[in-house]
Amino acid sequence: MNLDFTSVLPSLPFILQGLGVTLQIVCLAGILGFLLGIFLSLCKISKIKLLNWLANAYTSVFRGTPLILQLMIIYFGSPQVLGFQIEGVTAAIIGFALNSAAYISEIIRAGIQAIDKGQQEAAMALGVPYRPTMVNIILPQAMKNILPALMNEFITLTKESALVTTIGVMDVMRRAYQVGANQYQFMEPLLLAGIIYYILVTILTFLGKLVEGRLRSSD
Repeated sequence: MNLDFTSVLPSLPFILQGLGVTLQIVCLAGILGFLLGIFLSLCKISKIKLLNWLANAYTSVFRGTPLILQLMIIYFGSPQVLGFQIEGVTAAIIGFALNSAAYISEIIRAGIQAIDKGQQEAAMALGVPYRPTMVNIILPQAMKNILPALMNEFITLTKESALVTTIGVMDVMRRAYQVGANQYQFMEPLLLAGIIYYILVTILTFLGKLVEGRLRSSD
């Protein structure tokens, strides 16, 4: 193996410029996916069968089809459906948020159903409405239990964000590929991109364990 990073290192600042795009997509998609995931999880445990069916159908579709296909439908199909082209970053945020929401909804649903039903029954006996019961009693306890799973989903989202290179978004992966194409050597810039993603995931893992430790110590 003949690796030579000397000719690629000057392009490292160019590759790192894509880090802002990657973080923007991951953060916004993570937040939107989390909020939509909460809504879907509440629909799944609702007593209204139509909401159950719709939420489960949504999850089935987005978990049962490839993420890259969903991205391409949103990006390349938008002119035909909407009459205008959605920007690559916007399409990526929408695609990742919709996909992530399906997985997060299952995580939150499992966390809610793991809470002792007696707590909700006690709140109902005291006359506490359903919404305050979920927001103030059930969800906070569920979040503590599912935090590791949520962090794992966020880490997965960070790694899968590299798929946006397929729709032309200038993230870390796309820039690394361009450096490789310009210099006719792909191994070195792709390895640099891998190191960048690895550092990101390591930082996220550390922050997740830190938050988890503080939540457990507050019990």
